[in-house]
Amino acid sequence: MTTVSVTLTVNGKKVSAAVEPRTLLVQFLREHLHLTGTHVGCDTSQCGACTVHVNGDSVKSCTMLVAQADGADIRTIEGMASPGTLHAVQEAFREHHGLQCGFCTPGMVMSSADLLTKNPNPSEHEIRTWLEGNICRCTGYHNIVKAVQHAAATLRQTAHAAE
Repeated sequence: MTTVSVTLTVNGKKVSAAVEPRTLLVQFLREHLHLTGTHVGCDTSQCGACTVHVNGDSVKSCTMLVAQADGADIRTIEGMASPGTLHAVQEAFREHHGLQCGFCTPGMVMSSADLLTKNPNPSEHEIRTWLEGNICRCTGYHNIVKAVQHAAATLRQTAHAAE
């Protein structure tokens, strides 16, 4: 079996492994690192349940080979919270019942956090447009959008207080 060596930083920890060249990033995270918060929902990159951050940008990890991520900084849902404190997006999802059944939630949180990094004050339309690549099969997106709006306000207040 042919293997390739990869070294990544995942949630702040450097990891190295020899993997088959066809190994997807999502497989590596779930099967090699046991970070199972990143879900595989559709295998076609339509649902967004596998969304992680690669060098700060949200990426569907079921469409990326881990070899392509060699040297990258990866952040998964497990790396969002600080010890004892949820990330503002996670807290807003909890407060506004944006969790639904929870299957899509990691991808929604990762995509939302990326949006709020790039646009700290998105309109409802911008939030809905950004989240089009993430599918929630439970219901509408009303509470998810409310959660993102709340997280945006919280993050703006935190940034303003730090100035």
